[in-house]
Amino acid sequence: MNLDNIKIIAFDADDTLWVNEPYFRKAEQDFCDLLKDFMPEATCNKILFEVEMQNLPTYGYGIKPFALSLIEAAIKISENKIPVETISKIINIAKEMLNMPIELIDGIEQTLQQLSKKYKLVMATKGDLLDQERKLIKSGLEKYFHHIEVMSDKKPKHYQKLIKHLDSNPEEFLMIGNSLKSDILPVLETGASAIYIPFHTTWEHEKVDDEVVHSKFKELKEASELLNIL
Repeated sequence: MNLDNIKIIAFDADDTLWVNEPYFRKAEQDFCDLLKDFMPEATCNKILFEVEMQNLPTYGYGIKPFALSLIEAAIKISENKIPVETISKIINIAKEMLNMPIELIDGIEQTLQQLSKKYKLVMATKGDLLDQERKLIKSGLEKYFHHIEVMSDKKPKHYQKLIKHLDSNPEEFLMIGNSLKSDILPVLETGASAIYIPFHTTWEHEKVDDEVVHSKFKELKEASELLNIL
């Protein structure tokens, strides 16, 4: 993997800069606990995931769309019998998620600090604009980034638009992320480079089975390893 021409390094946010996915898994468990009188947990999770997938094109990504899917799934699972009090508890699950403290990924701040001296750093993430801005400010990492991009989705066309907006080209662009589906494969399609740093928990929607073999791809165990190759 040749990184000699790289000028811009983009980082995914959730589970690349800070912990995120475990909060969703806990919310799902709390949700299914609330609905245990209507349905077993495994079936509850299955229906919730189906509702989320149906809603993605309309609502997009983030906690607020997730909250709407929780409410819709509760109505479906209970066959319209869900008590108002339970709906209120579901809303509180989402509010708790929005107010969770920011837990940085190990080594990420030191890595950004060093890389920002040599490269133009960008945060490129999916999700709700207000929520991602809130997390970035609370994280204390905002000062390391030249540009913030909250994308509606992460397809090749979205990365092409970002690269063009930065007055750059694919040969100068490197993406760092924890999702092969969103952060790696579409970036490689544009001709840019990508480094995959897995997180221990991955949303089912982001999982891919294919092994990535590409001259512009590399997998690392943790963020601090970036300093050894950049």
